[in-house]
Amino acid sequence: MRQHGTSPRTRPRTRLLGVLLLVVAAGAAGTGAAPAGPEAAPTTPAPAVRPLGDVVPVPASVRPGGAPYTLTARTRIQVDRVPGGGADAREARRIGTYLAQVLRPSTGYALPVTGGDGPGGIRLRLSGHETALGEEGYRLESGPAGVTVTAREPAGLFHGVQTLRQQLPASVEEDTRQPGPWTVAGGTITDTPRYGYRGAMLDVSRHFFTVGQVKRYIDQLALYKINKLHLHLSDDQGWRIAVDSWPRLATHGGSTQVGGGPGGYYTKAQYKDIVAYAASRHLEVVPEIDMPGHTNAALASYAELNCDGVAPPLYTGTEVGFSSLCVAKDVTYDFVDDVVRELAALTPGRYLHIGGDEAHSTSHQDYVAFMDRAQATVAKYGKTVVGWHQLTGARPAPGALAQYWGLDRTGDAEKARVADAARNGTGLVLSPADRLYLDMKYTKDTPLGLSWAGYVEVRRSYDWDPGAYLPGVPAGAVRGVEAPLWSETVSTSAHIDTMAFPRLLSAAELGWSPAASHDWEDYRQRLAGQGPRLEALGVDYHRSPQVPWRTR
Repeated sequence: MRQHGTSPRTRPRTRLLGVLLLVVAAGAAGTGAAPAGPEAAPTTPAPAVRPLGDVVPVPASVRPGGAPYTLTARTRIQVDRVPGGGADAREARRIGTYLAQVLRPSTGYALPVTGGDGPGGIRLRLSGHETALGEEGYRLESGPAGVTVTAREPAGLFHGVQTLRQQLPASVEEDTRQPGPWTVAGGTITDTPRYGYRGAMLDVSRHFFTVGQVKRYIDQLALYKINKLHLHLSDDQGWRIAVDSWPRLATHGGSTQVGGGPGGYYTKAQYKDIVAYAASRHLEVVPEIDMPGHTNAALASYAELNCDGVAPPLYTGTEVGFSSLCVAKDVTYDFVDDVVRELAALTPGRYLHIGGDEAHSTSHQDYVAFMDRAQATVAKYGKTVVGWHQLTGARPAPGALAQYWGLDRTGDAEKARVADAARNGTGLVLSPADRLYLDMKYTKDTPLGLSWAGYVEVRRSYDWDPGAYLPGVPAGAVRGVEAPLWSETVSTSAHIDTMAFPRLLSAAELGWSPAASHDWEDYRQRLAGQGPRLEALGVDYHRSPQVPWRTR
């Protein structure tokens, strides 16, 4: 099994394409709310053979029919020629090569990647006429003669390939040859996402993660059609990105982490490598520089950023809310301009996150003034602002996104402020801490994680509706969901595995699948079928007792 993610192997499995139709029908029948008290373990045993299939996230539409297709030593991966060629043609070919690299080790087949549009094998097809599929949708058609994945855009083709992987046994994820057979059930899947923003955040500031560790996480995210990687690059405990105009941010501010370890930072070349790798998996990197609070690493690196001109010591604890840039100093805005300019130049994606949370050491008046100037700087360098939902207490810029991390029990006044901003044009990305914070303990006995937002078992992470979560928010204002993983107690890839999986899959399904498909009983059975796949990928996931896990 693979332990490191620099190859394209990160994948799920679904057996019976046809019966997935029942998933959507069952979801339409009920969306049971999570219980208010402690959530009980399931009382019904898992079936020996799951009759519904195991795709996560569940597709929007499935039409079963016909005999299956079976991969053989004669199977080829055929990439249709794209009229006019260009970048889309190159990307379609690259996706074909990616798929071949996924399938070759376990099947032992050559799986040549060819051009043309002949019948048979696995066919990848881009068509500008498929307007209903949008930017990320796809259609997967399977029958005895072959499998065809069609999309309007390369991102849709890539997502369709992930679903194709899920049509194959979990052993396809292994790095050594397996016995098969490699069968794809007959029928048609037509699939488009519910939301355009489906994110996961990795906090590399409290504990630093290497380029290889981040790439491994990217592969895992891509498997479940996550399309945003939010990197929390700065905080009190560490600054993780090189800035030429302020070099001590990285060399000094990045020299430690929670508990006093060595820390680390990404050179510009390393950061660009992460961005490019994410793009190859059709994820957009959203970098975050948190300000004006959560800035002790910067304040320790440059005395002039402090109002008293004295640099504090580096910080290795976990308390929050004590640090602030000096809002009254002109040099503060030189700093913001330089950092945003250099980071924007490295980041081809549309978003730049400026944090804005827990600025307890900044007065409200100063906070509003600072956020006005910081947002203007982001716009100056061609990016769209994202901030934590405290941004709605200032003046969100036109087109800004506010990332909501409140709780079910958050006060009505705070929720009303967020809803008012949403009605006035601010988009929302929902990351409620007591639903989607991956660093929360599952139960009181979970060795890792925190519990300030409560315990977040798998059912709690899944059983809520982003479209109806915040009262008074127009449906169109919700742009998507994001599952943050803060790293106070998380310092290894094994820790990431345990805390992110399986709850990350809840976020993936909430972000992609239709609201009508939402059904806990069905979901936990499909989730159980992901167990063998995660094991084959070397993911040491949390074996929640709420899920009747199957094993290899």
